[in-house]
Amino acid sequence: MEKEILISDDAYETRCAVLEEGMLNEIYIERKAATQTLGNIYKGRVENVLPGMQVAFVDIGLNRHAFLHISDIKFESINGDEMDDENPDKNRGASKNADTLDLKAKLGKLSRGGRGFPFLISDLISKKEELLVQVGKEPIGTKGARVTSNITLPGRYVVYMPNSSNIGVSRRIESATERDRLRNMAKTIKADVEGGFIIRTAAEGLSEPEFAAEIRYLIKQWVDTCEHARRKSAPSLISEDLSFTNRIVRDMLTKNVKQLLIDSKTGYQETMDYVSSVMPDLKPRVSLYKDAAPTLFEAYGVERALKEALSEKIWLKCGGHIIIQQTEAMVSIDVNTGRFVGKSDPDNTILSANLEAVEEVVRQIQLRDLGGIIVVDFIDMEEASHRKRVFKMLQEALRKDRARTNILHFSDLGLVEMTRQRTRPSLSTLLKEECPYCDGHGTVLSIETVVIQLLRAIKAAHNQTKHSKLRVIANDYVLSHIKSQMSHKLGELKKSLELDLTLESDPDLHLEDYRIFVGGGEEIFLD
Repeated sequence: MEKEILISDDAYETRCAVLEEGMLNEIYIERKAATQTLGNIYKGRVENVLPGMQVAFVDIGLNRHAFLHISDIKFESINGDEMDDENPDKNRGASKNADTLDLKAKLGKLSRGGRGFPFLISDLISKKEELLVQVGKEPIGTKGARVTSNITLPGRYVVYMPNSSNIGVSRRIESATERDRLRNMAKTIKADVEGGFIIRTAAEGLSEPEFAAEIRYLIKQWVDTCEHARRKSAPSLISEDLSFTNRIVRDMLTKNVKQLLIDSKTGYQETMDYVSSVMPDLKPRVSLYKDAAPTLFEAYGVERALKEALSEKIWLKCGGHIIIQQTEAMVSIDVNTGRFVGKSDPDNTILSANLEAVEEVVRQIQLRDLGGIIVVDFIDMEEASHRKRVFKMLQEALRKDRARTNILHFSDLGLVEMTRQRTRPSLSTLLKEECPYCDGHGTVLSIETVVIQLLRAIKAAHNQTKHSKLRVIANDYVLSHIKSQMSHKLGELKKSLELDLTLESDPDLHLEDYRIFVGGGEEIFLD
């Protein structure tokens, strides 16, 4: 499937859109004012070790201490025959850091960690210890960055793992013959160097001289990093990843990309310099977008697609729709038939809606960069063969996802559960914030409810102060509802309490808020 990559750059942010068959499939945004840390290598100082949680907090010089889990220290073997994907961010934590931990000696005598670990994190690192770590997950919300002591250095064709001895090949290279050729080539080169490799999809068909040249470059990069780390004290930034634009080019510009369009002259020149040095054969596919109106994202429908990606309801071509709701704990996706009623057979109608929903569900998961636990509630299917068909299609669609996913079969309740790796904030987290009116609940009290509460508060204020003259300030909508729907109730209240009541509107006041004053101007705070 041919792709198009669009990169839009202005004074505020750089945005990258990935289109497949003209549809927006992925979006990456880097704000100019924000500090980007993913992939950076730091020399950190351990500030706290919590054996009960098997975590440590490391000062790497950012606003919040980084989070280091024991699984990001301990040696984790990689299956040399198959890798989940070729994305370097997803393979961090796949090797051990021999410079900071001598695990081999420690593991032989420790067996008390629990939860799958035969040791405690306090047996491996201690407070005030300095160690080299790499950011594997950006800070999200109130959480600091997640780091690993298992360093990886991504290149165009190879991810170099200095402290591992494994060789992995991206499973997206389908030819077994080609996989064996690349693995054998890596073994030949590896005989002369230390470390392990992940061979990326872009290496397919690569010659040995090109392959060896990149490995030599990555090894030199690692030597320079170690030398820099020796000269610096913690906490310090040791090595910064490529610029946002060049990371996109390195990880995404492959032979199946039809074109890469950039609307910034500076960004275009930076990209051309990088492409010329790393992948000169792809230079003709990089172009500068020169039109001022419409803008690049408007011309390709990206702005409209971004607005749709922030809404809960997404309509399907058949007339059905999906509802996406994101919470702290999980993401729920509900598939509905909507206006789609089919022709005659209800089972086939439901199957058709579910099959169409699969592609859109996966596209929205990627576009919104949803992570953690995801539950999909497809329309109930009676036929086991139909459920199997939908599940198989979902599996196939998720294989294109760059993030690592783990999917379970249909549950007894007809739900499909999955987990998806989260390395950065989701699109809604980046572009939206909690509503100041509903406090993040998604709803506010109805106007009628607020009016009833206000009438009760007026009575309570009179009983508390014994004042017969009161002034009330409330939102426009609340006062309009009182005048149009509840004027008789207000009249009865004034008459029964013998009140002299003045109503004043304030359009800036929260819909649920109101203020009550005595005649002299003093505000009443109810007990």
